[in-house]
Amino acid sequence: MKSLLLASVFSFQVALPSFAQEVSDERIKALVAEALRENPELILEALQALEERQAEAQAATATAVLANERDTLERDPNAPVLGNLEGDITVVEFFDYNCPYCKRAMPEVDALLAEDGNIRLVMREWPILSEGSAFAARAALASRKQGKYAELHNALMGMRGKVEADTVLRVAGEIGLDLDRLKADMQAPEIDEHIATSMRLAEALGFNGTPSFVVGDQLVPGFVEKAQLSEIVTSVRASE
Repeated sequence: MKSLLLASVFSFQVALPSFAQEVSDERIKALVAEALRENPELILEALQALEERQAEAQAATATAVLANERDTLERDPNAPVLGNLEGDITVVEFFDYNCPYCKRAMPEVDALLAEDGNIRLVMREWPILSEGSAFAARAALASRKQGKYAELHNALMGMRGKVEADTVLRVAGEIGLDLDRLKADMQAPEIDEHIATSMRLAEALGFNGTPSFVVGDQLVPGFVEKAQLSEIVTSVRASE
């Protein structure tokens, strides 16, 4: 009944054009304000309805992205893969080296990979927090050419404090990377492409922070423990 009242107040100008022409804008505003004063909960109802429509639209968009971008998400040759390269289930992780929740999630993900040896973990570098994050992502991606992505990734994720350019280079040197070659490889166009693709996919899927995961058709935003990830993997595996 209240929703009907609100709809009537907002729509009567359209429904009764001849009457509306005789009513001033000020009077219309006064009628609306009066209805809201008498029924303030209508504002909450309208906002909830708007949020529901937005959530439905985002879910539909995400479903379309998962259908149309599956190969890019799971089989992009320009994205590093950890775990079992031939695994039957693919987990895609969007992350940032300066994200504390990503660092908390890393041992959870590692435990999952240790427990389930049939998982492919696709790494989507998504540096959104700082310039240091962007430098670290570029260095990690460039380290693939020297065969040390996993080593640098783990070392950067294990760092305490903020990750900056100088600390990235220090850690890279400590694990045996050729720094001159690394710096040159960081400027390669495929590095730009990987990061741009991560940005595009994350936005299309409705992710607004790191870490975020994709497992099959399930989107998992935010920090997640190993047990929950394992349940999701089991569910997706059973549905395929």
